[in-house]
Amino acid sequence: MAGITFIRFSAFRRYLHLLSLLIWVSCFAESKRRDVIVYGGTSAGVIAAIQAKKMGKSVILVSPDVHLGGVSSSGLGWTDSGNKAAIGGLAREFYHRVWRHYQSVDSWRWQKMEDFGNRGQGTPAIDGEKRTMWVFEPHVAENIFEAWVAEFEVEVIRNEWLDRQKGVEVRDGRILAINTLSGNRYEGEMFIDCSYEGDLMAASGVTYFVGRESNQVYGEGVNGVQKKLARQHQFLPKIDPFVVAGDRTSGLLARISNEPPGEEGRGDTKMQAYNFRLCLTQNEQNKVPFPKPARYDPLQYELLLRTLIQGSEHIFGKFDPIPNAKTDTNNYGPFSTDNIGMNYGYPEASYEERSQLVAEHETYQKGYFYFLSNDPRVAVELRSRIAKWGLAKDEFQENGHWPYQIYVREARRMVSDFVMTELHLRGQRETPNSIGMGSYNMDSHHVQRYVATDVDGKSYVMNEGDVQLDPGGPYQIPYQSLIPKEEECQNLLVPVCVSSSHIAFGSVRMEPVFMIMAQSAVTAACIAIDGEINVQQVSYEKLKQKLMEDGQVLSLKKNNMIATGYGVNPQKLPGIIVDGERIKLKGEWTRSASLRPFIGNGYFHDGNGGKGMRSAEFPFATTTDGLYEVRVSYIPSGNRAGTVKYVVTSEQGVEEKVVDQRKVDGVGQIWHTLGSFEFKEGKPYSVALRNDDTQGYVVVDALQLLLLD
Repeated sequence: MAGITFIRFSAFRRYLHLLSLLIWVSCFAESKRRDVIVYGGTSAGVIAAIQAKKMGKSVILVSPDVHLGGVSSSGLGWTDSGNKAAIGGLAREFYHRVWRHYQSVDSWRWQKMEDFGNRGQGTPAIDGEKRTMWVFEPHVAENIFEAWVAEFEVEVIRNEWLDRQKGVEVRDGRILAINTLSGNRYEGEMFIDCSYEGDLMAASGVTYFVGRESNQVYGEGVNGVQKKLARQHQFLPKIDPFVVAGDRTSGLLARISNEPPGEEGRGDTKMQAYNFRLCLTQNEQNKVPFPKPARYDPLQYELLLRTLIQGSEHIFGKFDPIPNAKTDTNNYGPFSTDNIGMNYGYPEASYEERSQLVAEHETYQKGYFYFLSNDPRVAVELRSRIAKWGLAKDEFQENGHWPYQIYVREARRMVSDFVMTELHLRGQRETPNSIGMGSYNMDSHHVQRYVATDVDGKSYVMNEGDVQLDPGGPYQIPYQSLIPKEEECQNLLVPVCVSSSHIAFGSVRMEPVFMIMAQSAVTAACIAIDGEINVQQVSYEKLKQKLMEDGQVLSLKKNNMIATGYGVNPQKLPGIIVDGERIKLKGEWTRSASLRPFIGNGYFHDGNGGKGMRSAEFPFATTTDGLYEVRVSYIPSGNRAGTVKYVVTSEQGVEEKVVDQRKVDGVGQIWHTLGSFEFKEGKPYSVALRNDDTQGYVVVDALQLLLLD
C-alpha cells in the first residue's frame, strides 16, 4: 500500500513488557491436567468451558486475553445472526441473559427503557418464556460471561499465551499437552481451539488455509477475487487516485495499492479487512472526545476527503443503536473504519508482529474520527455532527475507552475431510451430521483498494472483495467441519477456524454461530472421553441426541412460503408494475430471495441497519387519467419493521401512509394496499419510502397500480 510506514507503537512496548513478565513468571511455572483444555477467551471459549462443566468434566480455559468474550464484549453489540430461530443451546441462553439484564430499571443509566423500546428483542411468539435480546453494551456482555464462568466455577488462566513454536506436545496423532510462554503446561484428554486465529490448530500440525480459494477449488461462484460483485461500499462518483489529480507521476494517495487486484475468481492469500467495533455516544456526561493518535497523519485520509467533497453521505451509515444511548459503530461506505489491505500478514504473524498490526489499525481508526471532527477541510456541518459523538466513557475503562479486541473477521481456516462451501450453504450439496445452524448472508468485506481504468483511459479508485449474498435461508453445519483429518490429530476440535471456504466462512463467522459450534464441539469431546475414542469416531446419533437435549437447533422446517413459493413474473400481472432496476435505491440495500413469493428476481431489505441512510423510490406515469389503487409487495415476517412510512405523490398532493410489514393483512399474501389515488396521464409521480426511525427489516419489492372502474 502506498503512503504507509510501519512504526513500533506503544502496543509493541506493552508486548515487550509482557514478554519480560512472562520470563519472570516462568520461574514459577506449573503443570496442570484436566479432561478438557480450552484455548481462547472468545465467546466460543467461554461457552466451550461451561459446556464441559455441565457435562461433568474438569476443564481449564487458557486465555491470552484478560477480558473474556472476544468481540462480543468488545464492541460487537449489534448481533449479526440472520434467522434467530436457528440459534439454540447456550448461545440462545446468552441472549436470554442479555434480555434479563435489561429488564431491570437499574440497567438504564443513560437512557430510559421506554425510549429505547423493543429494539433487538425477540418476539414472545418466537421466544416463548425465554425471551431474548440481541443488542447490548460491551460491558454487559463481559459481565454476563464473567458471571457465567463464576457460576460454573470454571478455572480461567488469563494473559496466558501459547508457545506457538514448540508448545504443543503431540504423540501418535494426539495432543498430550500445550505449553505457554510463561512456562506453564496444560495436559488434557481433549483440546478445543477457540481462538480467532487458530493458533493451537496450526501449532498442532493440522492442515489449514489462509486467504481466498479460487472458484475452481470447490466449484464455487463467488470465491476468490471479486470485482464484478463488489458493487457496495464503492466510490461513487469515480475518484482520482493520484496525489495530484490526473498526474500519474505524482504517485498514489495513501491506502491505495499499486498492485493489480488479480483475475476475477482467482485465489490469493489476502484477507478481508479488520476494524474495531467502536462504542460511541452523544451523551455529554458519558462522552470522551475522539483522541488524536500519537502518530496522526492527515495525509492518510486524503482519499476520504475527496470522497466527501464529491458528496458522499456514508459516514453515519452504521451507527447502530444499542442500549443507554450508545452505538455499535461499524464500517460503512467506500472509505470507513475498515483498514483495507493492512492485515494480510496477521494470521501467520508472530505475537510481536500482530501487536504492531493491531496498533496500526488503532492509529488508523482513531485518526479517521479525529480527521472527520477536526480537519478544517471537512465541511463545517459534517465536522460539527461528528464532534457531537465520542467514545463511551463507561466502556473499556482499562484501555482508554478503546475496544480490547480487534475484529478478526477471518484468519486461518482448517482443511479437514469435509469443507463447507457456498454450495452447501445454498443447499445445492448435502450437508451431513448437523451440529447447529447458520443463516447470515455470505458476507466478505473488501480485501483491497486498487486503481482501475475506464474506457477513456482515465484512472479511478475501486474497492475489491465485498460480497453480500443471501444463502436462501438457514443452513446446517456438519460435525465434520469441526474436526481435523484423523491422521493429523485425534483429540482436537476447532469450532471457530472451522473447515470452510472463504465465502462460506463469511456467513459462518458470526458470534452466535461460534458459540453454537463451541457447545457442540465440547459435547463431542466429552462423548469421546467417555468412550475412549477419537473425535472422528464419535457416534453422530449419540451426539445428536445430547445436542437436542441441550436445546441446540439442528434443523428447521421450511416455511410454506419458502417451500412452495415462486418469483412472480411482473409481465403477467395486471396494471402498472414498478420492479427491479426501475426502483431507485439510495444507500446500501441487500438483495434477497429468502422468503417467497416475490415479484421478479427477488426483493431488497435494509439489513435492519443504516437507519435514516436508505431510501427507495418507485417512479411511474399512467397512460390513463383516473383513480388507481396503489399496492406495495412484501412478505410479512416477525423480524420486519412495524412502522414503515410510504410517501405517495398524486393529484391530491403528498400523503404519508404507515405500514406494519410484520402483519399478514395483504392481498394474496404479498400485496398490501396504500389506498386509492388520482393520477393524470403521462404526468410523473412516485411512491417513496425511507428506513428512518424503523425497528426491524425494511423490505422493498414492487409497486402495483390498478385502475379502478
